[in-house]
Parts: sequence; structure tokens; C-alpha cells
Amino acid sequence: MQRLLDIYEKFGARTTFLPDVMQQITFRSLQDEHDGLRQYADLWDEYVKAAWRKGHDIQLHLHSQWSEARYDNGSWHLRGDWSLLEYDSATAARMINSGKNYLENLLVPFDSQYRCVAFRASALALAPSAHLLPSLAALGIEVDVSIAAGIYLDNETLTLDYRNCEEGFLPYYPKMDDARLVSDKSEPVVCVPLNHFYGSRRAVTKQNLRLAKSRLAGVDGGWRGTERAERPPLDSASRGVARIYEKLIAPAIRRKHFVSDTGRLNYPLMREMLDSIRRRARESGLARVPVVLTNHPKDLRDWEGLERFVGDLAAATDVEFITLKELADKLKSGEFHVRTRSAPSA
Repeated sequence: MQRLLDIYEKFGARTTFLPDVMQQITFRSLQDEHDGLRQYADLWDEYVKAAWRKGHDIQLHLHSQWSEARYDNGSWHLRGDWSLLEYDSATAARMINSGKNYLENLLVPFDSQYRCVAFRASALALAPSAHLLPSLAALGIEVDVSIAAGIYLDNETLTLDYRNCEEGFLPYYPKMDDARLVSDKSEPVVCVPLNHFYGSRRAVTKQNLRLAKSRLAGVDGGWRGTERAERPPLDSASRGVARIYEKLIAPAIRRKHFVSDTGRLNYPLMREMLDSIRRRARESGLARVPVVLTNHPKDLRDWEGLERFVGDLAAATDVEFITLKELADKLKSGEFHVRTRSAPSA
């Protein structure tokens, strides 16, 4: 994270950090029982405050699997479900409210105007749900960035189906019982999709060959630190065959779908992503379009490529860095168009 902060500072880029607040709450709840947890929790607070002092935004993300965590002999046992969709409305709302309160109690002493207004769900699991969006609205959350069109997962950890989302690029008012669908009227929460694109066969194959070579050489090939929800639930032999097909053969046959996660892309794929964003923005016919990218610092593979890409964005005349708090303000003021089913375009 510190290295990422240095890159952003070099180019004057301002962004939003979405730290896992449920983990932090769990550390705090057990810090008096286990040596060392208080130190880690204090460091977490300090990094969040350091990002804030540098002009970045902090908003709410939580990993619900920490909700029933146990710590024994230096090891964590995460017993909660990874998906907020599996919790009843009261339990999910309690987790969201606890995370929101933690961030506001941490940052309001530095800025009396700070408010937690944006949210990303655990493992992106937001829909379908009859209660999650109403709970967010009741707690003052104005923007959600959990929907990533095209994602499909069905394994021992998580079931998530965003293959048929009605909007995958523009901000939209969601149906309050299913954020995959566009409402026919204004709603108290706006969904801004996590951007996605299709990488070219050539760029994807080159990246995956390079990762495979690194892995054979004993260097991390890209699976270390991967969310459990994204790991294939197969035995080791089957996993090896499936991984070779997924990483090397399938991309040579068809273009690969990516969530716009700059931690998992090399520089050529980041440029393809930017080209896709510009094309879709032009096709929208709108003067200005907000675009949400993501990365996980633990997963960053191509630091040199990321630094180069951030520099490209900083130098571009058609791109501006904004935070999720600024995005919420601009949506509220009407600077960004919000789609409804009855009004698909400006």
C-alpha cells in the first residue's frame, strides 16, 4: 500500500481506498486476549489515516467471513460466510453499520465533514437481495460499486451470477431487491459498475505465458493471495489441467473477460482497458462518464506497468481522477447522468 501511495503521489492521482473493516473490527475485539493483535490493528489505523492525510478518500468495504473468526495459537479460522447474501437482513445491516461507524469514528476527528457514503460488498456479493440495498440506503450509503457485469462463480465458497446485468458501464438506479436490474425510477442508492473489458488474444496469452514461466521458476505465478472465491475447487491434478486450459489455451481461442483490476493486468492490457473505456464512453453519447477501476495491493504483479499507466492517465486530457466521495457529490448534483429503465441515455 505504501508503494502504491508513492506512485499516486508522484503523479498527483487521488483515489479511494476500501479497506476491509470487518477484519479490523475482529482484531480490535480480540486485541486484549492475544498478544500482537493490538499492534496490527494500530498499524491498520495508521495506514488508513496516512492515505487520508495524502488527500485520498476512504470508503466502506467488508469481508463478512471475518464475522465469526476465531484466533488460536497464531492462526485465524474464518468461520463466517463469504457472501453477505447468505446473512439475514438484521445481521447484514449490523455488519455494515459497524463498519461505517468504525470508519467515521476513525476519521471524523481529522475532518468533521467526513461521511461514509460508498460501499463495496464482500466478494462483490450484492445481488439478488431484498434487504441489502434498503439497508445501505437506511445507513446513508449513496453509491455502491459492487456490480461487475459478466462475473460468474459457483464453488464451495461463493455463488455469484452477474452474467445478465442490465447495465455494465453507466451509473444507474438499481431495482432495490436486485441490483443487477435497472429501476424505472430514481432510487436512494446509485450503482456504478466496476468496469470490465475483453483483453485481446495476443496480450492475454503473452501475459499468461510470462506468469507461467515465473511460476515454473519458483516465483509467484499469480495465485498467491487470490481470494478463495476465485480459486477453482478441484483436486491438484484437475486444477493443473484446468489452469493450463484457462490461462493458456482458452485465451488463444477467444478473448478473455476481465474485471478492470490493475493489480492483475500488465501494461499492454491496461492500455487495452483504457481503449475500451474511451470507446464505450464515446458510444454513450454523454459528455462525462464515471469509471470505477480496482486493485488489491497484495495482488499487484506489474509495478513498473502500473506506474507507467498512472502516469499516462495523469497526462491525459480526457481523464480526471476523482474519489468515490466526489463521485457521490457529482451524481447528486446531476453532473453525471444516472440511467433508469425509462431514460437509458441523456
